[in-house]
Amino acid sequence: MLLFACLLTERTHGKQPVQAPVKKSCNSGIILKLSSGTASQGSLLLAEISGAKPSQEFSAEWAGRPIPLWRETPASSTLHALLGVDLEKPAGRYEWKISWAGADDKSLACSVPVTVRVGKFPTERLTVEKQFVQPDPEQQKRAEEDQKKMKAIYDTVTPEVLWKGKFVMPLKGVSTGGNFGRRRVLNGEARSPHAGVDFPAAAGTPVYAAQSGKVVLAENLYYSGNTVVIDHGFGIYTLYAHLSEIGVHAGDPVETSSEIGKVGATGRVTGPHLHWGLTIDHARVNALQIVQRQP
Repeated sequence: MLLFACLLTERTHGKQPVQAPVKKSCNSGIILKLSSGTASQGSLLLAEISGAKPSQEFSAEWAGRPIPLWRETPASSTLHALLGVDLEKPAGRYEWKISWAGADDKSLACSVPVTVRVGKFPTERLTVEKQFVQPDPEQQKRAEEDQKKMKAIYDTVTPEVLWKGKFVMPLKGVSTGGNFGRRRVLNGEARSPHAGVDFPAAAGTPVYAAQSGKVVLAENLYYSGNTVVIDHGFGIYTLYAHLSEIGVHAGDPVETSSEIGKVGATGRVTGPHLHWGLTIDHARVNALQIVQRQP
């Protein structure tokens, strides 16, 4: 357990900007909709294309990156997308852009601007013994190998929907969590922001899959301890860390609310809790929002 010589928490107070849905009419009766025209770092936007013919093909980009689109049914005239705003995405103006072929095969395009704002996250300044923040060479090598492994997972986009219905919380009887986006400054050195939601819970508490999908990682990592990552399709991944036990294997299919492990304190932690992460097309997003804003 870390021994803190001092602890200072800084919080930025203030009202969040009111988020209003955005709707834009494009050529050929195509309509673009976004759940909001403004988004803070670490948030999630729901996007929709309506007025499309079932046979029409569309491509989409969010801030210059390709974004998967899906239809609820093959005959649907509406396509959907999730736009993740990374926890450290610079504030500024970005575009969600779509393109498609018109009636005469002429290429058409339409876009909606999105203003990204700085997130309101706490900052902790800690003074700790050096051994707790500086891995030895062997530990550093292991951490780097873990990082490469996770990048390879997130670089893979399964081109189909693996989820069924609504996303749910990973612990029973829990409706909220904390610490997402928290910044730590250890011994004067800024560390990476906390990219997951923490749920304090007793060791051994069952942990459940937030949605159906396929397990793509189930092993012990240096920082996150016993870790499970589930691929839900179309670049959506959930991560469950610091488990005392792992109840699944890589390659296993899982259903919504199936048990995948138990709460623990493995990895670099100070006590038992569940760290729940959500990554959408490499964007680290507050996982609570995929429950609150269903795809």
